[in-house]
Amino acid sequence: MVLFKQIKTLFIQVFFFTVVFNGTAQNNGLENFNNDWIFTLSDSVEYSLTNYQPKNWQKIDVPHDWTIEQGFSQDLEGCTGFTPGGIGWYSKMFNTKINKNQKFYIIFDGIYNNAEFWINGIRIGNHPYGYAPVYYDLTNLLAPKGKKNRISVRVDHSRYADSRWYTGSGIYRNVHVLITDKLHIPVWGTFITTPKVSNESASVEIKVSLKNDTSTIKKGAIISEIFDMQNTKVTTIRNPFSLNENKDSVVTQNVQISKPIMWKLESPHLYTAKTYIIANNKASKKRTTRFGIRSIRFDKNKGFFLNDENMKIKGVCLHHDAGLVGTAVPKDVWKRRLQKLKDGGCNAIRTAHNPASDEFLDLCDELGILVQNEFYDEWDLPKDKRYNMHDKEVDYITRGHSEHFQLWAEKDLKNTMLSSRNHPSVFQWSIGNEIEWTYPGNRGATGIFKETNKDDKIDWTLWRTVVPPHTPKQVREYWENFPKQTFYIQNTAQKLAQWTREMDVSRPVTANCILPTSSFENGYTDALDVIGLSYKPHKYDYFKETYPDKPMMGTENVPRWYEWKAVIDRDFIPGLFLWTGIDYIGERRSSHWPLKATVDGPLDLAGFPRASYYMFKSLWKNDEAVISIYSQTEEKSIYRNDKKRGVIEKEKDYWKLAPRTWQDVNPYWNYKNGEATIVEVYSNCEVVELFQNGKSLGKQYLKDQDDRTFKWAVDYKKGKLVAKGVKGKLKVQTYLESVGNPVAIRLSPDRKNMTANNTDVLHVIAQLIDKNGREVKNVDKNITFEIEGLYRFLGTDCGNSAKINNFKNKTVTTEFGKCLLVLQATKMESSLTITATSNDIKESKKLLFNIE
Repeated sequence: MVLFKQIKTLFIQVFFFTVVFNGTAQNNGLENFNNDWIFTLSDSVEYSLTNYQPKNWQKIDVPHDWTIEQGFSQDLEGCTGFTPGGIGWYSKMFNTKINKNQKFYIIFDGIYNNAEFWINGIRIGNHPYGYAPVYYDLTNLLAPKGKKNRISVRVDHSRYADSRWYTGSGIYRNVHVLITDKLHIPVWGTFITTPKVSNESASVEIKVSLKNDTSTIKKGAIISEIFDMQNTKVTTIRNPFSLNENKDSVVTQNVQISKPIMWKLESPHLYTAKTYIIANNKASKKRTTRFGIRSIRFDKNKGFFLNDENMKIKGVCLHHDAGLVGTAVPKDVWKRRLQKLKDGGCNAIRTAHNPASDEFLDLCDELGILVQNEFYDEWDLPKDKRYNMHDKEVDYITRGHSEHFQLWAEKDLKNTMLSSRNHPSVFQWSIGNEIEWTYPGNRGATGIFKETNKDDKIDWTLWRTVVPPHTPKQVREYWENFPKQTFYIQNTAQKLAQWTREMDVSRPVTANCILPTSSFENGYTDALDVIGLSYKPHKYDYFKETYPDKPMMGTENVPRWYEWKAVIDRDFIPGLFLWTGIDYIGERRSSHWPLKATVDGPLDLAGFPRASYYMFKSLWKNDEAVISIYSQTEEKSIYRNDKKRGVIEKEKDYWKLAPRTWQDVNPYWNYKNGEATIVEVYSNCEVVELFQNGKSLGKQYLKDQDDRTFKWAVDYKKGKLVAKGVKGKLKVQTYLESVGNPVAIRLSPDRKNMTANNTDVLHVIAQLIDKNGREVKNVDKNITFEIEGLYRFLGTDCGNSAKINNFKNKTVTTEFGKCLLVLQATKMESSLTITATSNDIKESKKLLFNIE
C-alpha cells in the first residue's frame, strides 16, 4: 500500500510504495525463459565455444533492448532515431531436466536482428528477420539430465540504419521453452476458429497438430475442454487417433456452443480450450489456448461487420517502440498506452509495419481492440531508409530485410501466423506497406511523379484532385510499354497472399497501397480481399466508381477531421487507421536534430494526450459528452479574429488541407495582460458556451463548425475560462485557469501496489503545481528523481524527444510542467521511496498534500 506522508517543503514530494510478492504462473505449457541471462556488447568467435568463460558480462533479464540504453548522437542516422546498433551476445546456463521420453523446444518471440544460435557450442541456425518468431528443437543437443547447458545468441545489428524507424537491438521480446512428451502437440500446434456464429449457437473448430517422435505406433485420444471466463466448463470434445512412428497429423475437433458469449469490443469475452493427449492410460500436460467467439465480415457496399453488427473501424497505426523503454516493452507499459487509446474511442490497431508481439496481441484480446497484423515494409527490393519515397541503392548500414526476403519470407510469414492466429483481436492480415515505391514503374504509372526523377518529393497526402492524372487506360498502356523487370509487385503479392490463405482463410488479406492507380491496374490489388488506401480520402468516390467490386478502407490516414468525415459520409468505407496513434522514435532526417521522434500522434512519446487526442475522442466517443479546451496567441494560431465574421481560418479551408502534425496550442491560460488569443474547444456537444471570469462570451453550435472546432477570440485577462457543453440530456464542462509560479511537485502513481514478479511496472507522473495546488503548465523545469529500494529503473521522459539526450537519466526537463518516471518490480519484496526535486523551485509558504 502507499503510505501517507505529509510534506512541509514545497519542492519535494515523497511517497512510499510497497512491492508485494503474490505471483502466479499460467499453466499454458510454456515456461518463461526470460531470466538470468548475461550480455556483452562486443564480438568474438570464442563466445560460442563451450570452454569460453565469460568475464565482465552484464547480468540481465530479457526482454532487453541495448540500443535504448546507449542514448542518442547527432552523428548517427535520423531514420532510426539517431541511435546506435552494434553486435551483442547473449548467453544463459540451464540444467537439463527432460528425460529420454521428452522433447525440449526454445521459442524466441522476436530478436532484432540477424541472430545466430548455439547450444553447447553447436550452431543450430540463424534468423535474419527481427519481427517474426522462431523456435528450435534442442532435444538431441542437450547434456545428460541434471547437467549444465549453455545457449548463446549472437545479434548483429551493425547495420544500425536498416529500417525507416527505431528498431531497437537484441532479444527484445519474450523467450519461452516448451517441454513435452515425444508424442506431443508441437509449438503453436492448436488453431481455433468459429466458422458459424449466432446469438443462439456457435460452431467451434479446433485443429490440433500431433507429432509422434517415437519408434512405435501410438493410439489414444485428443481431449479438449472448453471453459468460459468464470472458469466454468462449457463442453468437452474427445477424438480418437492412431499415429504411425515418426509421423505427424492434424486432428480436427468440432463442437457447438449454445448461447455463446461473444467477443465484443465493449465486452471481450475469452474462452479457454485446454487440450491434452491420452495414450497408454497417461495424460499429457494440458495446453491452453485462449480464443474468442466472434464473426467478421467486410461488405463492399456497407463496410465492416463484427458479429453481424455494422460498425466503423476507429483505428490508429502503432510502431513497436514505447518511448523510454525502446522496443523491450513490458506488458504494463503497453496496457497503459492501449487503454488510453481505447478511452479516446480507438477500437483498432494497425501494427506498422511489422508483426506484433504475442504479449501485445494478448492485451488487445483482453481490452477489446481489433488488430491488423502487418508482415512487411519491404519485399524483393529495398526502400531508401533516409527518404521514404525513393527506391535508390542503399549503403551497408541501411541494408534491410529485402536481401533476405526470397529465402525467408514464407517461413517468417507462416511462423507469425502460427503464433498469432488464435488471437480474436486479429481481424486482418496485411502483407505489406507502401510497397509500390520499391518497384520500378509504379511512380511513373500514376502520372503524379516522373519515373526518372527520384528527387521528385511532392507530398502525396496533398494530392487532392478528384480524378487521378492518368486514367486506367493510360496506366495499362504505360505498363504494356514498360521494360521487363526481374521482380513484379503483383507476382510477389499473389505469393504472399497464397501463403497467408494456406494458413488461415477466416480473416481477409489486405495491404496498404500508396499508389493505387497503378496497383489496381498492374494486378497487385487482385491478390487482396480488402484494398487498403494510404492517404486517399479524396479518392474514395473515384475508386468506388472505377473499381466497385472490392471492399476498400483507409489504412493510413492523417489525424484530422477531414479524414474521419470522409469515412462517416460513406457507408462503403468501413474505417481508417490514423498515422499514428502514439509518437514513435525515428523516421527523422539529419536536419531534424535534436527532435528524434515522429510527432504526429494524439499521444506523445510519454503517452500524454495532445489536443488531437481530444478532437478524435469527440469524434469517436458518441456515447458520452466530450469537451476539452486549449488556447494560443492569435499571432501563433491558425485562426484570426475577423471584425465582421468572427474567428476564421487564416488560410481559407485550411481544415481540408491541414497537415498531420497538430497545430501549436497550449493547455494553459497564462499570457500577457490584454494579449489577443484564440481559444479552441473540441467537443461533440451540440452547443458550447464559453465564460471568461463568469461572463459569457457567447454560445456556438456544432452544426456551424465546418472544422469541428469551437473557437473564440479572447483578450487575455488573469482568471478562468469555463466551457460548458450540452449533448442531448448530458451536460459537461471544462476550464483553463491562470496559475502562479511553480512551488512544488505533485507525484501521481498509476497503481497502489505491485507484485514482486519481475514484470509489473509503475508509472509516476510528476507535475509542477503552484501554491494553490493548481497544475502549472506554462513553465518547464528540470526535475531530479531519487529512488530508494529494490527496483529496475526503466527511464524518464517528458514526451518531447528534442529535450531528451538519454531516457536513462534520472534528471529530466518537463513539457507543459510534466514528466514521467517508469520503474519495474524485481523478484524481491521492497518498499520504494521516490523523491522528486527541482533546484529552481523555491518555497513561498508551506503546502501539505498526500499521495494515495
